[in-house]
Amino acid sequence: MAKLYFHYSTMNAGKSTLLLQASYNYRERGMATYLLTARLDDRAGAGRIGSRIGIGAEADTFDGTSDLFDAIRARLASGGIACVFLDEAQFLTPDQVWQLARAVDDLGVPVMCYGLRVDFRGELFPGSAALLALADEMREVRTICHCGKKATMVVRRGADGRARSAKARRCRSAATRPTSRSAAATGAKRWATRRGVSGQCSAHAPVVQPACQSASGSSVRR
Repeated sequence: MAKLYFHYSTMNAGKSTLLLQASYNYRERGMATYLLTARLDDRAGAGRIGSRIGIGAEADTFDGTSDLFDAIRARLASGGIACVFLDEAQFLTPDQVWQLARAVDDLGVPVMCYGLRVDFRGELFPGSAALLALADEMREVRTICHCGKKATMVVRRGADGRARSAKARRCRSAATRPTSRSAAATGAKRWATRRGVSGQCSAHAPVVQPACQSASGSSVRR
């Protein structure tokens, strides 16, 4: 049965690498895949998913006005696909996440989304929040903080390399495209310290945690 998957993490955890490897595995076995990425993310070039280790692949792009159900249905009509892979999933709108869920349920094609969970303010992206609610399976892609512990947050850095203040962060748009120079992965304790929330351990830092999914197996998308 087809499912909607959400692979989430912080910056520089290797999400795009995993996406490209999974797509390659399908293609190596003679099965076609359909790749999508956010139009505003052109770090690897327009209409291209790229990894920091140097691999990449062409992809169709989406923005806030795209109907992803129609895009997937049209791609299926032009030739069978075994799986849809979508990068930069944090830039999806909640409506687009429902479109992906509909594609899974009505078109019978699995959809694998890869993206950030929270922004540099520690707040869920709207697309990520919708995926945490609707995805059939969620998988965390882990990476490490500069201190050597597991990274769970994202820090935005200024031109001087220092973390932005909490006030400055609240004034910046959550939809601003991050780059490897302007953002970094960090642990919750270090993130809280950089935001000026001193004296808090990681358990008490302002981190948003997704709730457990129901084990009932019933579909809430219908």
